[in-house]
Amino acid sequence: MQENKIRVLVVEDEASIRRFIKLNLETAGYEVGEAASGEDALELIETFSPDVVVLDLMLPGIDGLEVCRHIRGHTPEPLIIMLTAKSQDTDKIMGLELGADDYMVKPFNPFELIARIKAMLRRRDRFDTPKKVYTCGDLELDTDANKLLKDGYEVELTPTEYSLLKIFMENPGRALKRDELLNAVWGEDYFGDTKTLDVHIRRLREKIEENPSAPQYIKTVWGSGYRWQPESDRRPS
Repeated sequence: MQENKIRVLVVEDEASIRRFIKLNLETAGYEVGEAASGEDALELIETFSPDVVVLDLMLPGIDGLEVCRHIRGHTPEPLIIMLTAKSQDTDKIMGLELGADDYMVKPFNPFELIARIKAMLRRRDRFDTPKKVYTCGDLELDTDANKLLKDGYEVELTPTEYSLLKIFMENPGRALKRDELLNAVWGEDYFGDTKTLDVHIRRLREKIEENPSAPQYIKTVWGSGYRWQPESDRRPS
């Protein structure tokens, strides 16, 4: 049964915090790996193969942002929650820009962390089915292979980017409110704010749009949210 457990890697240099998180996650039924530094984390990413990485921003040596950059440079698979003692939006946004799926500000309630992990995993599993291929313009999203092709070439997406793109392509032409997207992708028990969504939209645009500053696929609905623009509704440039 051990091999069927969800694996969570906790990357935190403060031993007391790391062990506290580990204890709570193990009590919740997860298999937990520990890393006290960025260097240890990079090694365990390869050997432990986590489903979720709980990643502290401030680490000795290689910091959390660099670890996040490395993970996303090699694989889109693990879900990443950044931990930060800082409350500045710039730190949160930087982590999200590098590919983190969510963030939490220390100190935090361990039950909230577990709730977020559960919500992220439910979202990942929910967006794995049903299987279908969506096409629009030069994009082809194969939900059976969990793969996006642009002009025939594969584009790597994080789990959050994949979930967002799938819900957009399932709802062409429909204005989706920010709260609606947050509930659909992050879950109704999400504790964060809309900045998280906006950063992921920006990252997704950078991957699928010819000109992200003048997007043709993901249109902003000012004061409300976003809309996926069907190819048939586009005006010639």
